[in-house]
Amino acid sequence: MRIVRMQLGSEFLELTEYLTPRGRPIPEDSRSDDLWFQHIAIVVSDMDNAFDKLRALKVQFVSTGPQRLPDWNIGAAGIKAFYFQDPDRHNLEVISFPPGKGDPRWQEKTNKLFLGIDHTAITVAQTDASLHFYSDLLGFRKAGESDNYGTEQEHLNQIFGAHLRITAIRAMSGPGIEFLEYLTPHDGRPRQHDAKANDLIHWQTTLVTPDVEALASKLRGEHVDFVSSDVTVVPKGKLGFSKGVLVRDPDGHAILLIQE
Repeated sequence: MRIVRMQLGSEFLELTEYLTPRGRPIPEDSRSDDLWFQHIAIVVSDMDNAFDKLRALKVQFVSTGPQRLPDWNIGAAGIKAFYFQDPDRHNLEVISFPPGKGDPRWQEKTNKLFLGIDHTAITVAQTDASLHFYSDLLGFRKAGESDNYGTEQEHLNQIFGAHLRITAIRAMSGPGIEFLEYLTPHDGRPRQHDAKANDLIHWQTTLVTPDVEALASKLRGEHVDFVSSDVTVVPKGKLGFSKGVLVRDPDGHAILLIQE
């Protein structure tokens, strides 16, 4: 594996290339309501300038263009967003927050265009099951929710007739996690049972815990799906943490639990 760690603002993104064995590409017909869907939301200070920059770079559009969420949607009113894809067809989002919404640091005056990562969004089958996993077992708190539908949402994710229940959760620090539950349509597919970490649909969210072995024991007691056979001790300085274990949430999204 070749791993490259990148930083934007206070957040980090790790790119992992499996030199051997190579994994499978993302399915050509992958959509935002499939349960393997995940993206990161990159905050921008000016959506028009960000869109112009991305368009000049000839990125692959998912959205038809930037969408402003309507005023009737109290939880998300005035937020602007645009979906596109990276060279491996991973979905990314650029997002801008109006005054009074989002983390206050996104409202600070700056001459930078791309500011940081606000959250990662995952498609889920049942919000309540995801809340049990992330809140009851991992300690996240609910930070907000909204009910999204209509023309803007359809043009944002190219799922026509989309009606989403969106729930935001946060830990003590770091980017949040956003659940995307599609109330309609109901044709989203589950994660492939044979999906592996070297397949390009694989995303993993890294969570830091003070005692990874105790947390792993707790999760085993709750019959959580483990990818790792056990907690792995990492040689000093190799990956930036001392111990880690990879597990899956109720929909198969990968979570890397680490102890620094």
